[in-house]
Amino acid sequence: MEAKKASVTAAPMGLTDSQWEAIQAIRPLEEMAMPTDEASRPVSIYLSDQRFEAEQRDLFKKAPVVATMSAYLPEPGMSLAQDCYGVPLLITRDREGVARAFINACRHRGSKLVEGNEPVKSARISCPYHAWTYAADGQLIGIPRQETFPSLKKCDLALVPLETFEGGGFIWVGLDHKYQPAPLEGTDQICADLEALGLDKMYVYGRRHYDLPTNWKFVIEPFLEGYHVQRLHAQSIAKLFDDVPSVYDQIGHHQRQVSGKANFDPAILDGNIDNLHKYITHAYLAFPNTIVVTSPYYISVMVLCPRAANRTVVDYYMLVKSKPDNEKAEALYAKSYKLIDEVFGGEDFRAATIQQEALSAGGVDTVHFGGLERMIGPFHDSVESFLTE
Repeated sequence: MEAKKASVTAAPMGLTDSQWEAIQAIRPLEEMAMPTDEASRPVSIYLSDQRFEAEQRDLFKKAPVVATMSAYLPEPGMSLAQDCYGVPLLITRDREGVARAFINACRHRGSKLVEGNEPVKSARISCPYHAWTYAADGQLIGIPRQETFPSLKKCDLALVPLETFEGGGFIWVGLDHKYQPAPLEGTDQICADLEALGLDKMYVYGRRHYDLPTNWKFVIEPFLEGYHVQRLHAQSIAKLFDDVPSVYDQIGHHQRQVSGKANFDPAILDGNIDNLHKYITHAYLAFPNTIVVTSPYYISVMVLCPRAANRTVVDYYMLVKSKPDNEKAEALYAKSYKLIDEVFGGEDFRAATIQQEALSAGGVDTVHFGGLERMIGPFHDSVESFLTE
């Protein structure tokens, strides 16, 4: 089905009312009360194969997840093979511009129809094995030497569809064809927020894959808290941020953090701001596994795909307002793309990896979260609310 648009009155600077209220709640450094919320979790939720299997069965197979960015398939007639989840997905945009998803398997003998991980443009999708051909809406439209299959009807052999909807700059899918998951509570608000940031109209400057030997929850946790920034990022980006709490919102199972940077002064909200992202950082969790982080000239999106209890594939996208058309813009984006790899790849993802290595040795049974990590506990609550055992 097509994207569901939330009806939200635009606030100043094109933001939703909800975003604007969160920004106005940011206080000067000396006025920010330090939270003292505490939570903990047993280490087994990260290391246990049984827990991983339960998450796959009860959460990832039954809730919508982000398959890719809308901006990655910007035109009708485009298709993308997406294997990051371990399920062979085929994402298409049909001739009417509607995003669709299918199992990437020909109905003849099961060959993958599209390989690689880059979008391709073609009005038809032809199997590389025997050239059975499909339209972008999944209908079978051609069988070579069809007379040798006298009992087959093309109308009965469309690609196996997956529940799909588009919103917030994302193409969301249900990974199991037996289920038709509806958008989770709060998804309309999250999509409205992200569209207010322009995520649905941006250009994908770069995409990277990280194959990490660690649990997906270890990878997601640093993006739910600011406690690590002055420590883990001390030699990189720490100087850009204050060591203070963000304004936190739980939106259904989704999360939003709004943080003032070190140069933030509430007085700037009374004037005309040329680039809000110079002063404010938005960080979103599109539950269960997609992180969005704003920067002054780009937005980072990370889709964290669990592959095993100790393996996570991160599908990273860097999005900018438009394709660079001059050397200055290209140099700026290239520098940012390199910095993101150094900060996220070399610091955040490294932290997740060394957690897995250390805790796998045994001896530590519980991990703890303090006030500056207050959204991690609710994240785990949300995950656990889906599990049946």
